[in-house]
Amino acid sequence: MQHDPATSSTIAWNEQGLIPAIAQDWRSGEVLMLAWMNAEALALTVNEGRAVYWSRSRQALWRKGESSGNVQLLKELRLDCDADTVLLLVEQQGGIACHTGRRRCFYQRWQEQGWEVTDEILRSPEDIYGKQP
Repeated sequence: MQHDPATSSTIAWNEQGLIPAIAQDWRSGEVLMLAWMNAEALALTVNEGRAVYWSRSRQALWRKGESSGNVQLLKELRLDCDADTVLLLVEQQGGIACHTGRRRCFYQRWQEQGWEVTDEILRSPEDIYGKQP
C-alpha cells in the first residue's frame, strides 16, 4: 500500500484545509501555474499520477485538463521548508496550462507603465472550452 501524503501530519494546511500548489514544468523549470489542493486532491494527484486541484470558486475537485485536454502528468511531488506549499513537477500535455490559452498563467510582467502581456495565446479559450471561460 502506498503512503498517502495528504494524511501526513507534516503538511501545514491553512484554515480552509487547503495548501497552495505550484505546477512547474519538470524539464524546463518554468512555473506554469498556482492552484490549491485539499487533502483529497493531493491524495488523488499521487494515486492517479496527474494533477488534481481544489477549485475554490466551484468548491469542487478539478482534474487539470478534464475540460481542455491539457492534463498535467505528475513526475515529482515536493513540499517546501515550511510544509505549507507543494510543488508539482509536471509534464504539461498540450503545451497549455492557463485557461486563457497560454503556456503559463504568469504571462504578465510589470513594467514602469503597468502590466505588459508577454506570452501569446496558443489556442483561444473558445476553441478549448467552447465558450468564454
